[in-house]
Amino acid sequence: MSFSIAGKTAIVTGAANGLGLAVARQFADKGANVMFADMDEKRLVEELGPRAEEGNVRYFAGDLRERLTVANLISATIDAFDQIDVLVNGARQILPSDPLDPDDETVAQLLDMNLMPALRLSQQVARRMIKQAEDAPEKAGGAIINLTSISSQRVHPQLLGYSIASAALEQMTRSLAVALAPNKIRVNAVAFGSVMSASLQGVLKENPDLRPEIEKHTPLSRIAAAAELADTVQYLACDGSKFMTGQVLTFDGGRTLYDPVSVSAQ
Repeated sequence: MSFSIAGKTAIVTGAANGLGLAVARQFADKGANVMFADMDEKRLVEELGPRAEEGNVRYFAGDLRERLTVANLISATIDAFDQIDVLVNGARQILPSDPLDPDDETVAQLLDMNLMPALRLSQQVARRMIKQAEDAPEKAGGAIINLTSISSQRVHPQLLGYSIASAALEQMTRSLAVALAPNKIRVNAVAFGSVMSASLQGVLKENPDLRPEIEKHTPLSRIAAAAELADTVQYLACDGSKFMTGQVLTFDGGRTLYDPVSVSAQ
């Protein structure tokens, strides 16, 4: 069974920093053709350096909340690499929200930023994968991987919008998995926590005392590197996971298993 992604073509969104960048870089290093996609063109060019627009790497800058931008991203990928085999929806935004403020528009904003671009891009990429199979049956199938968060399972008083958007991404994953199964297109997700994302780096820079607190509430007693998450995403993208679909893999060092209340519930 092969765990290689060499020769596959992948679109990775949120690829200018953090977890999206780690996934895109690993895919490229493992021999995949990779379209690094993000809104921040300057950061993309800085991160890619001399690799930008060379060999198996391309980049695309644009706001994926716009339908035309989604179409242009797909066209740019086809122009560069002729096909699409893998989509990683890694772009996400985190904003604080007040659950009791009726004027707080954060839930709608985060659904618009985190859910809808992933849904529209997944739909359009799936259509391309289906067309590829019609033109060449040996290319049937594909993999779509959504990066979400354990916030979908936990409650944080100031993350209502992010939690709802994360839960919606997980349900989207399941729904698309069923709809696309007849076309051999697999859709899975990774719900992460206790991983050194760009947002967590920023939080720890402002509040370094938070790190031991996170480690204390993580059974494996550490924060994972972004490259470790990339390994899990690569597994979902490769043929080694070809019988997996509709799954949400929890990647959190056991954090969601931990009950911080020391008194027995019995």
